[in-house]
Amino acid sequence: MITRENKAKAMAKTARSKEDVGSPEVQVAILTERIKEVTEHVKENKHDFMAKRGLMQMVGQRKKLLKYLERTNFELYKKTIATLGLRK
Repeated sequence: MITRENKAKAMAKTARSKEDVGSPEVQVAILTERIKEVTEHVKENKHDFMAKRGLMQMVGQRKKLLKYLERTNFELYKKTIATLGLRK
């Protein structure tokens, strides 16, 4: 479970304004933090198949959001990718 502080940090990195909580880049940032935490959990608990399934769902959701962002605003997509350290 992502902590309130980690979520706030992720939102602050990519938010368009102070009140921005739902833009695609903020959603991607929050999903990225959750994915990192669940990945660590799955490394320790190899037989937790429900966590693996949830992880794959989150990765798919993030992929869809990034695809949408790439299609609608390419410059913002590149900025988000660079900020979060996704893809090389």
